[in-house]
Amino acid sequence: MKTDFSVGSITARPGTAVSGFLSEGIPVTVVNGREDGAVLALVAGNHGYEYPPILALQMLLPRLNPKKMAGAVIMVHVANMPSFLGRTVYFSPIDQKNLNRVYPGKKDGTASEKIAHTITKEVIDRCDCLLDLHCGDGNESLRPYNYQIVTGNEELDGRIATLVTMCVIDHIVIDRGRPRDPENSMYCSNTAITRGKLAVTVEAGFLGVPDEKSAKLIVECCENVMRYLRIASGKAKSIRRPVYLDPAEVITSPETGILYPKVSKDDKVKRGATMAVITDFFGKKLAEVKAPVAGKVLYIVATPPISKGQPIGCVGVIRK
Repeated sequence: MKTDFSVGSITARPGTAVSGFLSEGIPVTVVNGREDGAVLALVAGNHGYEYPPILALQMLLPRLNPKKMAGAVIMVHVANMPSFLGRTVYFSPIDQKNLNRVYPGKKDGTASEKIAHTITKEVIDRCDCLLDLHCGDGNESLRPYNYQIVTGNEELDGRIATLVTMCVIDHIVIDRGRPRDPENSMYCSNTAITRGKLAVTVEAGFLGVPDEKSAKLIVECCENVMRYLRIASGKAKSIRRPVYLDPAEVITSPETGILYPKVSKDDKVKRGATMAVITDFFGKKLAEVKAPVAGKVLYIVATPPISKGQPIGCVGVIRK
């Protein structure tokens, strides 16, 4: 007999969807199917300026019919409400922390740490599978791709590898560098994985633009994963010709100043190609940033402000 499903104080009876707020002002919808099954968490807005994932869940919700579903779907509509309402890139306007670097959070921590703690305890701990939905932040021109985290656990890695091929986006970054300590997991999707759950980070959208095409791609991803998990009816489709990028090198800025990008998202570059030029605030050239590897430009910062140590772009090596 299917039972009620609760996330925090939000409880949905079988065959119903209920919306409400978790602590820290996090808007959540619980969609509880009529039959037993897997629990999928969809988390948007860990970075509040990344709009297509947030809009994707707005599109997806009215398409779901809990009376015809199994299991449950937890939809976190905006994880980082301070950043969303404050229109900030990367960092919270309250504590200047990057929410997607402080998981699993702290109950008595800063604003971002409290949000991470709430999502860990109320969402991640309640799900079987998680999609952390992202896009290029307000400064990042990004082509769609997904992250496939590798843990070293052969059984779990195989299941994650299958899941990522159900996420409809054909470019897949093999990510071997995530922390393996559940108490210092840092990233939302990695927090799920360090607890033995399936998770993928999805990237679709650019420069914080509320792009409908990108939002629809994220909806397509979520719906296909729901079919794969047998939450929704229908046959899931796997990517036919995935493009694996291994490794993917993030290039950081050696200087603070004004950034002039010299490549575009999705470009193929040779090792040593100029990615960007940085000048001081009077136009004097400070640095020319080169590609450390040959590969595909996954994203490039396309707005002028740049600080030392911040990302300039990412190049993925295409696995042959």
